[in-house]
Amino acid sequence: MNNPADLSFDDFRAILKHEGWVFDHQTGSHQIWYSTKGSRLSIQSNKGKAKSYQVKQFLQQNEREKKHD
Repeated sequence: MNNPADLSFDDFRAILKHEGWVFDHQTGSHQIWYSTKGSRLSIQSNKGKAKSYQVKQFLQQNEREKKHD
């Protein structure tokens, strides 16, 4: 969370799974994930690393959803 630019893509997917997000499908290089509340997130690897702006989007969305539980 402190350094989203250094997160591996595999670790990012593991975090998504751990937080209850579900992989739906892949179109080209983009993987589409959904939260239990129906939020959608498109992610893609950048040479084995997660894209930092996508990690930040996930963190913000995940936090919003936890506040509304």
